[in-house]
Amino acid sequence: MILRLTFPTLILCLTTFHPFFEEGKDESHFIAVNEETVAAATEVLYQHLSEPALPLAAFKSSIEVYRRLAEEGQIINDRVITIIDFTKPSHLERLFVIDLVGEKVIYKSLVAHGKNSGENFATSFSNNPDSHQSSLGYYLTGKPYVGRHGYSLLLDGLEKGINDNARKRAVVIHGAEYVSQRYIESNGRLGRSFGCPALPEETVSEIIDTIQEKSLLFIYSSDRNYCKNSGFFNSSLSIP
Repeated sequence: MILRLTFPTLILCLTTFHPFFEEGKDESHFIAVNEETVAAATEVLYQHLSEPALPLAAFKSSIEVYRRLAEEGQIINDRVITIIDFTKPSHLERLFVIDLVGEKVIYKSLVAHGKNSGENFATSFSNNPDSHQSSLGYYLTGKPYVGRHGYSLLLDGLEKGINDNARKRAVVIHGAEYVSQRYIESNGRLGRSFGCPALPEETVSEIIDTIQEKSLLFIYSSDRNYCKNSGFFNSSLSIP
């Protein structure tokens, strides 16, 4: 029955419900049941999404991090999770906005990587200012604003030494004319940013309005250095 709950409701139930235990009972058993329930619900949710292009490893790890941050009260916009899959080339749609309540992918989009991260594939990553590379890892979305690239969205990197310079580097979500099918047809790949996950101009406003204000964003790659050093990503789920 619990699997029929929406995922945010399930998380709330498992993080706020404190049962009474009979004398001599092991509380860890209840915790284990909860973990098994969440794992099962995660599998069910992934199947309901019916999106084979969405990487399972990134999805499972994102749910783990979502739970952790929800317990800490850091997630405000708890309806959605966004995953960017940089294992895919730039000419393919590789941004997924997942509606946890509706159990569906509501946006699937092209997204650019940093100019010094690679050509069609993003293979090099950095947290350093002026690197013009993308930064992997987990972020919380911030507030939208209007800047040099028009309507944009602030990002806060959560992983020290990996993406925590996002604000300092002005790594934000914004629209760009070089993120389009027309650009791909002319160049064989998307254009590239200075490190921002740039989106198509025609959909960027809708996506920003959906994921703004403290929702979880994961920029994923099977990069071994990231998988080894991240304190967030569950490396047991990564591609060997």
